[in-house]
Amino acid sequence: MICRRCSRRGRAFDAAYAPYRYEFPLPELIHRMKYRGVLPITRILGCVLGRRLADRGTPQVDAIVPVPLSARREHRRGYNQACEIAVFAARELGLPVQDRLARRIRETAEQTRLSAGARRRNLRGAFTIDAGAVPSRVAIVDDVLTTGATAEALAHALRRTGCRRIEVWTVARA
Repeated sequence: MICRRCSRRGRAFDAAYAPYRYEFPLPELIHRMKYRGVLPITRILGCVLGRRLADRGTPQVDAIVPVPLSARREHRRGYNQACEIAVFAARELGLPVQDRLARRIRETAEQTRLSAGARRRNLRGAFTIDAGAVPSRVAIVDDVLTTGATAEALAHALRRTGCRRIEVWTVARA
């Protein structure tokens, strides 16, 4: 399905895929995973994402890049949920995960209560890429695609380092 908002504005990424809507039971599962530390949920979500992508055919990407957390947030949480989901999706698809390719270089506010415009401003310049190792085709992986501000900011950083095709893969779309 083509998102009307994305087609009007254009995006830094080429395509986005989310097999599910962000509705019961996903909000509860994702909340438990992110804020209560129920890490086994990442395996369920990652495997489901990978299998749904595999059902669509061979993905046209060379590597998976999970959305990075700030060092402080990842330390506090103990893990990066996007990276954990990416690892299990990658196993289903036979793709490498490049979890050190992108870094969040500054702490950003939690996105959950911000408007779409505030989300874009919050993430402007938040990511940096290890320019020496960028594959030409990547999939950005995250748990939920809401406004697309996070994926857009990371895709801009990847484009600046020469990435030619960028897809966004999430478990759900809000």
